[in-house]
Amino acid sequence: MNTTQQTSLPTYDHRPGAGPTLVFLHYWGGSARTWDLVVDRLPGRDVLTVDFRGWSRSSGMAGPYTLRRLADDTLAVIADAGVTDHVLVGHSMGGKVAQLVAATRPAGLCGIVLVGSGPAKPAAQITPEYREALSHAYDSDESAAGARDHVLTATELPASVRAQILTDSRAGAEAARTEWPLRGIAEDITEYTRMVSAPALVIAGENDRVEPVDVLRDNLVPFLSQADFTVIPNTGHLIPLEAPDGLVAAITAFTPTT
Repeated sequence: MNTTQQTSLPTYDHRPGAGPTLVFLHYWGGSARTWDLVVDRLPGRDVLTVDFRGWSRSSGMAGPYTLRRLADDTLAVIADAGVTDHVLVGHSMGGKVAQLVAATRPAGLCGIVLVGSGPAKPAAQITPEYREALSHAYDSDESAAGARDHVLTATELPASVRAQILTDSRAGAEAARTEWPLRGIAEDITEYTRMVSAPALVIAGENDRVEPVDVLRDNLVPFLSQADFTVIPNTGHLIPLEAPDGLVAAITAFTPTT
């Protein structure tokens, strides 16, 4: 991986290989390394992973940390990396960002893969009370560990992966940690998702408690003009960490190398 760090752009890693490039966008509380198990299973593939503004190696970047700003950053990173044909792969919050990026119909976009994605239309459970509680999920090591073990995952993970989740959850700037639960998660972006013209693959985790199968089926798929829908069995919300083999199989089938 070649790492690029600049003051004006989020830090990103780019591994040259066969295209189209897979551009990986992480979840709220994740980082570029959330995708390591996936990238490792894609030898020879051109891949780009990003630390969103406000998170991990990009935690020192000033806000705002809105979905629109993250989408603009993503477009800037793709341009800076010299990427041409590409597929956006967004997980959770990163999936909602991917929808906004794809809505601009950027040159070279071949497809979009939405993994346990934030839906275009917020689910009924996203009440003000829910959002306020969610905004404190990463306040401490204890609360972040509780979210990891009882909400985010539905499988047993190795100690190293559990530690990574905890570290990344706590590695965000305070304003970035609260932006998604207090605002981004509740944004209705259906008008933008309807603008996505690229083929889409929506992937749900069978036991996902954050973005359940029925929410993605009802609140995301109908707003995409060309969407396939698949469910990966026996996994929770952190699909890239819980089910990398199944995820790689789905991505590879959807977007083979050229």
